[in-house]
Amino acid sequence: MTPVALQEAIYNRLANYSALTALLASDPRFAAPAIFDHVPQDAVFPYVVIGDTTAIEWDTDDTTGAEYTVTLHVWSEYRGRKEAKQIQAELYNALHRHELAISGATTVTCEWEYAETVLDTDGLTRQGITRFRVLAET
Repeated sequence: MTPVALQEAIYNRLANYSALTALLASDPRFAAPAIFDHVPQDAVFPYVVIGDTTAIEWDTDDTTGAEYTVTLHVWSEYRGRKEAKQIQAELYNALHRHELAISGATTVTCEWEYAETVLDTDGLTRQGITRFRVLAET
């Protein structure tokens, strides 16, 4: 399994999770919901970015696998933390203990690790940071 396969599985789960996509920006220029790997320069808020992934070996005597951490970023221009926190709650609902459909692997578990919201350096934009841990066997 590759980190790309994991990212695709996370994207597919989030893009098809209506409680989440209902909270994200609707922009007719994009056919898909506002969930990005690379954010278009003129993207409409709020949106989610699938961020950095770490991976370490998680082999057993009879299987190979990996333990991944995946960081998701919520970006919001709402004046306060409410919107970012609502989106983070739906990220939790969509992914925590969900068996992801990862190409070439079996999800052992997907667990929420932490979430925080911070004010961006521009003084206006809120960033929500949420991290999940995924164990997968190949």
